[in-house]
Amino acid sequence: MFEGLPVRGMLVRLTDAWQDILHRREQAGGYPAAVKELLGEMTAAATLMQANIQFDGALILQIMGDGPVKLAVAEVQSDLSLRATATVAGEVAQGAPLSHMVNVNNDGCCAITLDPRNRQPGHQPYQGVVPLFGDRREKLEKLSDIIEHYMLQSEQLDTKLVLAANDKVAAGLLIQRLPLQGEGNLAGSGVVRRDEDQIGQNEDYNRIAILAASLKREELLELDADTILRRLFWEEDVRRFDPQLGDEGPRFACTCSRDRVSNMLRSLGKEEIESILAEQGQVEVGCEFCGAKYPFDPVDAAQVFLQPATQPPPSSGMH
Repeated sequence: MFEGLPVRGMLVRLTDAWQDILHRREQAGGYPAAVKELLGEMTAAATLMQANIQFDGALILQIMGDGPVKLAVAEVQSDLSLRATATVAGEVAQGAPLSHMVNVNNDGCCAITLDPRNRQPGHQPYQGVVPLFGDRREKLEKLSDIIEHYMLQSEQLDTKLVLAANDKVAAGLLIQRLPLQGEGNLAGSGVVRRDEDQIGQNEDYNRIAILAASLKREELLELDADTILRRLFWEEDVRRFDPQLGDEGPRFACTCSRDRVSNMLRSLGKEEIESILAEQGQVEVGCEFCGAKYPFDPVDAAQVFLQPATQPPPSSGMH
C-alpha cells in the first residue's frame, strides 16, 4: 500500500507451488517452453487477483485459444491454494509469441470467473470475457496487456501488471488505482462516474505505474521482494505487510475427488457410460491438474447411478 495515495500494490513469487505444477505435468510429457511461460504468468496473475480481492471461492483465469494451445487455466482458491493446466494440440515453437499459441485468427478470448464457495444450486458464477485484441483489433502479445485491458473495460480500474515465469519461478507485480468510492472490483460492485473520470488521469497512479513498468523480466525472476520494492519505489512511502508463506501462502492443491468424478459421470448419462464400459471394460478419468486417475469398473459405475449427486460436477480440467 502506498501511504496517502489511491494506489495499492502486490508482489507474488511462486517457487515450490509452481515447480509442483510442472513436475506433475512432466509425467505426461511436460509443456513446451513457451507454454510453461504463459501458464506460469497466468498462475502468478490469478494469485495476485485473488489476493487482491480476497474472494470467498475460486478465481479462475482462462485463455481459450484458436491456435495449438486450446485452453490454459489457472485456478486460485480463497486460501491461496492453486492449480493450473493447459491443453496443447499441435507444435509450439521455441519463443512462440502469444498470438501464435492462442490467437492465430484473432478469435481467442480471456475469461475471469468467480465461483463462490457456497454457490447455491441454480446460481451461476460471475464471469467476464474479453477478446485477445485491443481497441483497434490489434493482437495483444502479452498476458499482462490482456488483463490490464480486461480490468479497464470490465472494472474501470487502471492496472499495471508485470509478469514473468520460467522453469523455477512464476512471479508478478500488480499496481492498481483504488476506486474513489465503493469497491469497484472483480466482485461485481458498481463503479461511480467519478471513478470513471479518473481513468488514466491520476498522477500518483501514473507515476507509480511507470516505475513498475521499468521492472525487467530477469529482475522479477531473480531478485527478492525487498530488493525489488527498494529499487522501484525508494522515493515512495510504502507500507509493507507481512508476506503470506507456508500454509497461509500460495501452494499447490487440487480439488478433484472421486465424488466429483462420479457426479461428472452421472451427468454424462447411464447410456453413455455403459457404451464406454462395453468397449473398454472400465471408465478411467484423469485429472489434468494433478494427474490423479479414477478408474470405474462395471460395479463402480452401476453404483454411481444408484447414489444421489453430492457435489457440483468438476471443472473442465477433467475428462
